[in-house]
Amino acid sequence: MQELINKALNGNVRSIARIISIVENESQFTEEIMKTMYPHSGNAHIIGVTGSPGAGKSTLVDKLIESSKADGKNVGVIAVDPTSPFSGGAILADRIRMQRHAVDPAVYIRSMGTRGSLGGLSRSTYEAALILDACGKDVVFIETVGVGQSEVDIMKIADTVCLALVPGMGDDIQIMKAGIMEIADILVINKSDRDGSEKIVAEVQTMLDLLKGKNWVPPVLKTVAEKGTGVKELSNKILCHKEFLQTDPEGRNRKLRQLTVEIEAILQRELAKLTEHQWGQHKDEQLMEKLLNRETDPYTVAGKILEDTLLNTPTRD
Repeated sequence: MQELINKALNGNVRSIARIISIVENESQFTEEIMKTMYPHSGNAHIIGVTGSPGAGKSTLVDKLIESSKADGKNVGVIAVDPTSPFSGGAILADRIRMQRHAVDPAVYIRSMGTRGSLGGLSRSTYEAALILDACGKDVVFIETVGVGQSEVDIMKIADTVCLALVPGMGDDIQIMKAGIMEIADILVINKSDRDGSEKIVAEVQTMLDLLKGKNWVPPVLKTVAEKGTGVKELSNKILCHKEFLQTDPEGRNRKLRQLTVEIEAILQRELAKLTEHQWGQHKDEQLMEKLLNRETDPYTVAGKILEDTLLNTPTRD
């Protein structure tokens, strides 16, 4: 395993792919891999691209890859697709749109499924981003499956979040939803050659007036990603936000919040594994009959499982 990790850290594409697959499948080697990768990470700029389905996120990322390559950057891409209900894998629509970069040694593209996550990102998305960071990627783009009121997990991973909106698709209503505006560092009105683009720009600017006084007020940019219009300006604003995070206390605070979320996620996952094991030992026909007859209750049973889990769990360094 160490040899495989070393090859990945040296940029070997096949080794990176294998390492991510091992972690995504929650192998017994996941903890070893992530512990080894972590000290090498922290250098990449993680950029989240989210927005309504049909907002042109994939095309936008495709053009941003091109812009990053022109600047000499080594690029990683995680395209989060819906999980297939049949195979459990990712439906690879987003990756197909970026196919022209697939053979470029400076670009690594990985499709990942949501795996039922209500926040729009699976747990392994964070780990894959950290692996790409550790393996020498200067920029890592994460394209989400499509934003909704619950799909705001991207802000827990990304340094910079670009929210793509598009005229004529009800985005004037979408942006009003709780949590959507709050996740954006940069607002992108894509397909801005359509009718109604000025209307949505005005509505977004009206909402942003409420944020005046903050150290960073999200800029509103117009793009036509399919033609490459406005992409360079977007790339420049992403760099401006990166510089802002490096010089403003908000950058450090954001990292601290993300680390807190990460520790909590690991705790929840590990505790879930332990309690699931204890539940398997407790569950029998007699207990289920008691629950069915109201002789005990789920809260008492769950409390006993938690108590036994904590008592029987050895401490680790």
